[in-house]
Amino acid sequence: MNQNLAALQELIEVVAKLRSPDGGCPWDLAQTPESLTPYVIEEAYEVVDAIKSGDQKAIAEELGDLLLQVVLQAQIASESGQFSLKEVAEGISQKLIRRHPHVFGDVEVASVEEVRQNWEEIKAAEKGEPSPENQKLSTKLSRYGRTLPPLMAAMKISQKAAAVGFEWENIEGVWDKFHEELAEFQQALAAETPEAQQAELGDLLFATIQLARWHNLDPSVGLQGTNQRFIQRLQKMEAVVDRPLSDYTLAELEVLWQQAKAQIAKDG
Repeated sequence: MNQNLAALQELIEVVAKLRSPDGGCPWDLAQTPESLTPYVIEEAYEVVDAIKSGDQKAIAEELGDLLLQVVLQAQIASESGQFSLKEVAEGISQKLIRRHPHVFGDVEVASVEEVRQNWEEIKAAEKGEPSPENQKLSTKLSRYGRTLPPLMAAMKISQKAAAVGFEWENIEGVWDKFHEELAEFQQALAAETPEAQQAELGDLLFATIQLARWHNLDPSVGLQGTNQRFIQRLQKMEAVVDRPLSDYTLAELEVLWQQAKAQIAKDG
């Protein structure tokens, strides 16, 4: 057994021990596939963040955390006879072979775009669906809505809809829609149920994403930047105070906030 396989086998055995009714970990034993889904998403994002940082040690660590989620899901499934890590690994290997006929078969391709088109056609055939060009738009969009993070899904859905002509004639129409949704959200907050408020909030966010698309902006990147700036300003505030922020009045916090904002602008 080579070193990679030996290391993977050790991980499998560690996870099996954690899930063992005889001396296992109570937390691990309490987990279900559903309870672990937030961790799958969280670990995937932490892998992305580590890759962006360029820190090789962090990348390896976060990939390990993500791999743990795969092994743990497979372990739980194997305990009830559904599937094992063997089926998971065999399944992805077979899928890669099927979807790369230009590597494992005799198909010839002339570009990356042809590779992508072949992939999508084979994928559709595997699922018993029409080829991508013959699929209904709603079928394509429903997949984005199910599988992508909400901001990314909304952008993708609107891009695909616009590509078939479901689009405003000009940016003024997009702004009108934004203001319409803002007014409806305000009305819902004033007089409607929490369910209606939630729905109107979604409509307002979707309209905001349309504005971003029209101006070639990425809402996920924009929001991520805002999150980072908020945290940076808090760090600056905490660096100059002598007690917890909760001990300050709102007016005092506003002064500290503006000072932090100015300092970051000066440093940047």
